Amino acid sequence: MKPQMSRHFSNRKPSAIRLAQIKFAERKDNTKPVNTAIGNVSLPLHPAISERMFNLNKEDSPFKEGVVKYTATVGMEETNQAFLNIIASSGFSTEGLYSQVTNGGSQAMEMVILGVCGDAGSTDHPLLLIDAAYTNYNAMAARVGRRTVSVSRTLGEDGNFSLPSMEEIETVIEKEKPSAMVVIPYDNPTGQFYSLEAMKTLAEICVKHNIWMISDEAYRELFYTKDVTSSIWGVTDKDVPGIEGRRISIETSSKVWNGCGLRIGALVTDRKDFHEKSVAECTADLCSNAIGQYMFGALAHESHDALGKWYESQRNYYSKMLVSLTEEFKELVPGIIVSNPDASLYSVIDVRNVVDENFNAQDFVLFCAREGKVDIKGEELTLLVAPMAGFYSLPEGAPNPGRTQMRIAYVEKPERMALVPALFASLLEQYKQR
Repeated sequence: MKPQMSRHFSNRKPSAIRLAQIKFAERKDNTKPVNTAIGNVSLPLHPAISERMFNLNKEDSPFKEGVVKYTATVGMEETNQAFLNIIASSGFSTEGLYSQVTNGGSQAMEMVILGVCGDAGSTDHPLLLIDAAYTNYNAMAARVGRRTVSVSRTLGEDGNFSLPSMEEIETVIEKEKPSAMVVIPYDNPTGQFYSLEAMKTLAEICVKHNIWMISDEAYRELFYTKDVTSSIWGVTDKDVPGIEGRRISIETSSKVWNGCGLRIGALVTDRKDFHEKSVAECTADLCSNAIGQYMFGALAHESHDALGKWYESQRNYYSKMLVSLTEEFKELVPGIIVSNPDASLYSVIDVRNVVDENFNAQDFVLFCAREGKVDIKGEELTLLVAPMAGFYSLPEGAPNPGRTQMRIAYVEKPERMALVPALFASLLEQYKQR
């Protein structure tokens, strides 16, 4: 007899964004992966962050003597100022905002769910997502015994995701009584961009139904349209009376700043009591990575003009790849649907028009990870992508659009990303001919 695991652990499966990598690690041949399943960017850190990383023993470094102490749970003051400086650099007021450093955006997500949803194990006051939604919101909610509900978007033949109508959103709110709505203005996984006007419309719904508005701003400034920068911090009481006091944003060093492995994020709110309780909850975790905080804190001293130039350089880098690869996918796989590259660093590809009714994206992803390979200039390669079924929160028995959809992250170096459409086309043919 051996002790049992909890039901939660027994039922837990890897996240859709890590599944391919885990299965590929079990391979024994010499095939190499082009890993677009995870948003693990390959660009170097912002120079100010790098400078601190390479000079931890400088005279003005708190680590010059090799001692790494705990920081305050709320985080280093300089690091919190860095996050506020970043928000301000996009043209938004930070007056009255409270920032708390977290272990990446992930811990901020968990704190949001703990802080606004109903009691553990209760079905009351769930979290409202707009499907397809970042899959880890469902995982975090399950971890802490909370529930999510959703309203769905549809990927059209033209590559546009439809925003659900306000009536659809309100119908779900009135039925499910959620405590908060999550919006990802520069969307993961769809690449859809929520304009500032769209954010204001959603804010009006949150005020009308007295719920929190949570904005995941991991990709703020990564947009490729002619719109202005969008953010929850661009929506004030002047625009939507009553929105202030219910605003929360999730921040991170991972994407715009290329610091995925730093695991530094922030929970920013204009609600003082929420901030204080969130910090109190995190005292059980002691503090976030002290060295990572110090490194990221360098951005507290960067001018808004310098940060603006950094945003522009990142946009130029991603927009070129997004546009060129979208066109190549359509050329190599006639009938494929690729979401329009408006924001963030992802594309959703849908093969519903080029496969039969038995196709399952997760099976295809596992095939690529376990056995698929393509010889390209003498090198055997496979492609890792994320199946999309786990990005939808649907009623039991409802058809899942993710069955034929996959998410591609534009995170490998340009020369490797250039191989992705041809790799995908070849592997899909291999899979179909088995």
